[in-house]
Amino acid sequence: MRLSNLADYAVVTMGAAARHCGGGRTSAAELAAETGLPAPTVAKLVSRLTAAGLLRSTRGANGGLQLARPAAAITLADIVEAVEGPIALTLCSEGRGDCAVEAGCAVRPHWPVVNEALRGALANVSLIQLSRH
Repeated sequence: MRLSNLADYAVVTMGAAARHCGGGRTSAAELAAETGLPAPTVAKLVSRLTAAGLLRSTRGANGGLQLARPAAAITLADIVEAVEGPIALTLCSEGRGDCAVEAGCAVRPHWPVVNEALRGALANVSLIQLSRH
């Protein structure tokens, strides 16, 4: 299994946002500059991370971006799911996809256990751990 570049960039972006916790708000442009990621990519990520309730965006002169909850309460699983959707190694375990052997598949019932183990491992890593230098 490999995360997409976008999921990887989301983790990097959230780590940078977490480092602004004590200093207040930041902007997508600042996050792009700090991470070295393209500004359009960071803008796309900010939109998804805000929609997922991980970032909060405030407009106005004193506006900007900030974490929607404490860094210790945001996990790697939260960030990955904000970009990738539910953590699942196979399409059939999500209830998606047309598999020719689905009706007689002996493995399909076991995928939820594997997926939950993977999600649990990712949920054990907090954003505060990821944001440390």
